[in-house]
Amino acid sequence: MALCRTRRTLCVLALTAAAALAPVQTSLARSPSAAGPCDRPVHPASQMSVEPCDTPARIIEKAALVVPTPGQLAWQQREVTAFTHFGMNTFTDREWGSGTEDERLFAPSRMDVDQWMRAYKAAGAEQVMLTAKHHDGFVLYPSRYTPHSVAASPGRPDAVGAFVRAARRAGLKVGIYLSPSDGAELPHAWHAQWVEKIRRKQQEGEPLSLPERVALEDGDRAPRGLGRFGNGSKVTERTVPTLVPGDDRAAAVRSGRLPTFHVRADDYDAYYLNQVYELFTRYGPLDELWLDGANPWADSGITQKYDVAEWFRMIHRLSPDTVVFAGPQGARWVGNENGTARETEWSVTPSAEDPWTVMAGGLPNDSTDADIGSRAKLLAPTTRFLQWYPAEADVSLRPGWFHHPERPKSPAQLMDRYEKSVGRNASLLLNVPPARDGRIAAEDVAALTAFGSAVRATYGTDLRASGPGPWAFDRIGLAEDIRYGQRVERFTVEARTGGTWTAIAGGTTIGHRRILALPRPVTADAVRVTVRESRGPVRLAPVTLHRSRAAGG
Repeated sequence: MALCRTRRTLCVLALTAAAALAPVQTSLARSPSAAGPCDRPVHPASQMSVEPCDTPARIIEKAALVVPTPGQLAWQQREVTAFTHFGMNTFTDREWGSGTEDERLFAPSRMDVDQWMRAYKAAGAEQVMLTAKHHDGFVLYPSRYTPHSVAASPGRPDAVGAFVRAARRAGLKVGIYLSPSDGAELPHAWHAQWVEKIRRKQQEGEPLSLPERVALEDGDRAPRGLGRFGNGSKVTERTVPTLVPGDDRAAAVRSGRLPTFHVRADDYDAYYLNQVYELFTRYGPLDELWLDGANPWADSGITQKYDVAEWFRMIHRLSPDTVVFAGPQGARWVGNENGTARETEWSVTPSAEDPWTVMAGGLPNDSTDADIGSRAKLLAPTTRFLQWYPAEADVSLRPGWFHHPERPKSPAQLMDRYEKSVGRNASLLLNVPPARDGRIAAEDVAALTAFGSAVRATYGTDLRASGPGPWAFDRIGLAEDIRYGQRVERFTVEARTGGTWTAIAGGTTIGHRRILALPRPVTADAVRVTVRESRGPVRLAPVTLHRSRAAGG
């Protein structure tokens, strides 16, 4: 690791096969000379408040000392997660379901979760994630709180349990996706009136949205749940877990072996919290919990106000190191579904609100914006908090999230996504949807295996490990030691050939990992990085050199 002190000053880090500067312990803390909030020392933290008295320099100083939690650090080091969209939509050939589907439709003939894990590992995944409940509300484990689950499906398959056990046998970390939106819980009277409105729209020749088309296809079938989503119920004192008749957890709850939470919630929030509790206490520990922000029925007039502060408090008490997607001390959407991060991707972002009280971190600018964490954004008058909030770049192997008769992406396309996500300071969330029979298709396995092999062949070793240079390379790997934060704002890379240094690449952010793809191979006996702008002392790992298969490596 090399350390360079800089605050918008030139800093050169020469990183050859034999040289890397030893880390130096430094601190940006101020000596306490007064008791005011803007005179106290600044210490590393995953979240910091921005005070009205903070100067621009102090805000940037704080940003330099925003660091990941232990859970976030481990999450970023895993780099690739295999996403598994499997559920009712797999059997109805849909992307978004209605919530009125018959539970008996979910009937995989030979669900082979161990085969999934072999395919994921072949692709290089270190974590896997399953959609335990998508927007249609069908639950892939036998929940005590809804009739719309696998408990009413042929064979009563606990898909979540099978998935979690297989992942742990394979040595993989585990994440769960639990959609806040829930079509099975739409109020029945509202749903019946809505379907009639849709019929009138169709008769009048008006275009229908995807949720409207799906609802029309399912006709007069009522939602399969208990009508709790957006039903206008009162917020009252509730106890989680809410024990049901014959509940096998009663003794453990009474004795304190299982925790109890007293919350204020309406009907749907209570339902959702009980499901979260089931997942963590039955299948935990969970390494990531994925909260999707989509609501397919918002444009049709049905919304559910989530009390996410209650959610986050309970999740944190159940599992403080769990990374919550769209939650505090978690991860954020990169802003697209192409698996591509920004050229300038910051893990330190501003927030207009306390991240513990809002979904999606309270970013003052939308996740799709080109600029998430620049100095201008940090210093904007809307900024009230700074937080470590790294990007997760999601993309599907197939055109849809659920399995349909389509062709998977090629290994070359997957490698491109890897270099533009993991290689740009983001985590790659690669969706691999199993087919109706409960297995991942052979062509998908082939693409994943070839992709994983290509990543390992290119990035598995540093070319300099083969011996003294010169080395021929077309990929450069950079990294900051993010235990101390993310600080590099602009850098250049030079290579030495025949005693002459030549600039060959450059960029803005580095973060956990930065891969620089060169247009053509370069042969050099040394490489150096010049940090031209940063937010504080910089800690870089030694440069790594690689040769892609496209370059003949």
